[in-house]
Amino acid sequence: MASWTDMAFVLVVVVDLFLLASSRLGAAIRAVAIQGALLSLLALLLASPAQDLGHVVLLSAGAFAIKAVLIPWLMFRAIREAAIRREVEPIVGYVPSMLLGGAGVVLSFAFSRGLPMPMPEMHPFLVPTALATVWTGLLLVVSRRKAVTQVLGFLVLENGVFVFGLLLVEVMPVMVEAGVLLDLLAAVFVMGIVMFHINREFSSLDTEKLSALKD
Repeated sequence: MASWTDMAFVLVVVVDLFLLASSRLGAAIRAVAIQGALLSLLALLLASPAQDLGHVVLLSAGAFAIKAVLIPWLMFRAIREAAIRREVEPIVGYVPSMLLGGAGVVLSFAFSRGLPMPMPEMHPFLVPTALATVWTGLLLVVSRRKAVTQVLGFLVLENGVFVFGLLLVEVMPVMVEAGVLLDLLAAVFVMGIVMFHINREFSSLDTEKLSALKD
């Protein structure tokens, strides 16, 4: 079981780096869906015998339905209606983004060693994976021009928060997960409205078009 858990954490970080290197929006959305599926699996793999099985299964199923199915479907619909396929000329290039992402992964593992854990028996990859994923989400939000990619960055950032939530699942078994999932769902709808209005007003999802408001 430990090897499967290790592999799931490693794949989450690999998806982070892939997102920083990919210019294809369709591939990026699929990667976020895969990451969501991995997180739903981690909720099961990290469950302790003391936890209520029904709660763990409900959390895993909810995470899978929202992160791996519903949100990717909404994002694919957004890029179809906007008729965009690629992120062109990002603010930070793909190679520098990869380097920054790799540096973030290394620093996350180094920094997490000195952090006090609420439960020392938790998996050693949990905190560094969460930090690396939050860092990747922030990079995507600030370094990409397309609103769709920025929304994907927000989703990746929230995935990192979800991993942090797994750290506290035994301390706050309901409030953490329910709050994260509800916040995520609400935020996606808000960002969907934002993307719709940007595309309607400027016939583009390039956020630099917002500078036209100054004219």
